[in-house]
Amino acid sequence: MSQPTVSPQQIAPSFGSVTLEHYLSELAAKVPAPGGGAVAALHAAQAAALVAMVARYTTRAKDAENRPVIDQIIVAADAALARSLELADADAAAFTAVGAAYKLPKDTDAEVAARTAAINAALVEAARVPAAVVDQADEILSLAAELLPIGNPNVVTDIGAAADAARAAAMSSQLNIEINVGSLPADLGDPFAAALLRVDTIAARADALHGDVLHAVRG
Repeated sequence: MSQPTVSPQQIAPSFGSVTLEHYLSELAAKVPAPGGGAVAALHAAQAAALVAMVARYTTRAKDAENRPVIDQIIVAADAALARSLELADADAAAFTAVGAAYKLPKDTDAEVAARTAAINAALVEAARVPAAVVDQADEILSLAAELLPIGNPNVVTDIGAAADAARAAAMSSQLNIEINVGSLPADLGDPFAAALLRVDTIAARADALHGDVLHAVRG
């Protein structure tokens, strides 16, 4: 599935530049965005950041044998972090576009047709963004699983936390895909079926990785 681009209508400033206090204040406010979709993307961003952090703690002399893999994980996790932040912005923009489309005039047949087309296009984008978050959650979870056997054991619990965050990103995205697809005609909604089917698999993998980390902690 193609990756969405960040709309020029995205909220400003971006999630990557605001304080946590500002973000939470906006999230708690009676405003259309940010909402659950942005939260899902930020879950993915946190998961990626945790993976990157554990990987950076696995660059000791004793880790030299695994250093090429560790370096690749760092690069991939940093890229996933940046992409997830972009998706948080894209989600807020997409949700805003959906609201704007529903407010279009519908007094004439031409206006009704234009409004319907605009709504469908906005809903497709609003579903495409969380579908992309599912992709990110899947990738980040794979990085976490690859890191677990070679990661610094002193920060192994952060791999489990990354798995949990990736799981939350996928599960929350599932809800946002479902609600947008539910308002689309089948020909536009059916392409998202694959992303929805992957969510349960991602959740099961995350649960298994959490269990592996818990086993490692308990010894």
